[in-house]
Amino acid sequence: AEVTEKLEEVVMIWTKQIRQVLVESEQIRREADDVGPSAELEHWKSRMSSFNSLLDEIKSSRVKKIISILQAARSKTLKQWKELDGSITIAANEAKDNVRYLYTLDKFFGPLANASPVMMEHIPSLMNTVCMIYCTSPYYNTSEHMTSLFLKITNQMINTCKTYLCEG
Repeated sequence: AEVTEKLEEVVMIWTKQIRQVLVESEQIRREADDVGPSAELEHWKSRMSSFNSLLDEIKSSRVKKIISILQAARSKTLKQWKELDGSITIAANEAKDNVRYLYTLDKFFGPLANASPVMMEHIPSLMNTVCMIYCTSPYYNTSEHMTSLFLKITNQMINTCKTYLCEG
């Protein structure tokens, strides 16, 4: 029973730390007003890396041993643990999926950033790709994500035009 209590304490600490990671990941991002669309991809790549590391940790043999001991002891802490495990899996899947979809836009970010209004020829293809993401992505198709993406694309277009005008 003493071993079980100690292990429960460990799991409660992990639970608290993981909750903190989840809460922080849901907080509103502070970004510069003129940040471009590449920042969106970088954000989700970073988030994917964080959650994949967390998943690797949770799936490690050390953690699995502790969880199986607590399962045998019918510990009450496992209910919260299972919920968190599920939340992390969802967050990792969301990040991975969003990275996959945003990579389809990556080829447009270069031409969009080049200091020439020639970028206009890329706009229809870019918009078609954004539309495809909106229609097919299971996670990225929220108004919040789309607004963030369109804002960054617009910022990049404005920055490109400013640079072109100032250099021209």
